[in-house]
Amino acid sequence: MVRNWRCSSPQPNQWLKGNVIGSGSFGTVHLAIDSATGALFVAKTANSEAGITSLKNEANILENLNCPNIIKCIGKDFSLAEKQYSLFFEYMAGGSLSDLSQKFGGVLNENLIRLYTREILQGLKYLHNNGILHSDIKCKNVLLGSSGNVKLADFGCAKRLSDKKINTKNSSQYWNFIGGTPLWMAPEVLRNERLDFAADIWSLGCTVIEMATGKSPWGGDDSNPTVIMLEIAKGNEVPQFPGNFSPEGLDFLAKCLERDYRKRWTSEKLLEHPFVTGQKASNGNSRNDNALSPTSVLDVASYDSDSNEFVSRISFFTMKFCFQEKNLMPENALEDHLELSDNWITVRSS
Repeated sequence: MVRNWRCSSPQPNQWLKGNVIGSGSFGTVHLAIDSATGALFVAKTANSEAGITSLKNEANILENLNCPNIIKCIGKDFSLAEKQYSLFFEYMAGGSLSDLSQKFGGVLNENLIRLYTREILQGLKYLHNNGILHSDIKCKNVLLGSSGNVKLADFGCAKRLSDKKINTKNSSQYWNFIGGTPLWMAPEVLRNERLDFAADIWSLGCTVIEMATGKSPWGGDDSNPTVIMLEIAKGNEVPQFPGNFSPEGLDFLAKCLERDYRKRWTSEKLLEHPFVTGQKASNGNSRNDNALSPTSVLDVASYDSDSNEFVSRISFFTMKFCFQEKNLMPENALEDHLELSDNWITVRSS
């Protein structure tokens, strides 16, 4: 068993695996209990080589992080007999923001969106200052505590960017780095051009729209997601902004969803935007920072990052054909980096 991390880690043979509460790209997620202390936590487990590699990457990313807006990884375990690797996380009673919106009518009001967006930005600022790109910001990967606090989770696609950017025209090398949920990806990522912290900011803008509409950022039309991906990459459009948003909210989205990554605001700068500070751009009035937020313990959290979500899975053969036709990826570039399941794929980095 590993050494203790930021909080006590369950010891070998002293934790019990409960019911499955979700499934990820490479494994399953269980509610678990420490039989020595009675504490609840979450165990993400994998048996496959790809799954274990993903969990080890996640463990490596999270091991030295300490931020109130980043999920805490409290330990890991490896069963040689079962060839099963498990990663332990703190239990977030409220589930994901996607779960939350479904429990409260499908959309979140703007006060809550402001509150959650500020905390997501605080987590992103911490990651970016530490040279880490999350790569998969979306509502399903933002978890809610019972007191209303939110934390970034699912770091299976995260990258350490030693020089704070990946900028290469070498297509085969580029696809070694790509990972995440395609319809939340920035244009320059899908164009096979660049991967840096600005990509997380684009995904944040998509996530704000998702909170406001209860749909994927491009409207939830799952008839032909590959066409949407090509439009993101080569077109001039941005996702449609919510019609009932405040002027501050619309301006915030414009700063996030700027197609030119060089003009996108940073997480640090966005934390000063009136949308998240609560100040009116016109008169400087502040809203009450103690805006109401859910405080009750919700049902057992669902950590399913893939189920019933068309945007995270694209037909492999359709995507490969369309992207090669548009010269957006090299031949045979994706095969080693995508999880295949019934001819559908989830984009994951190696």
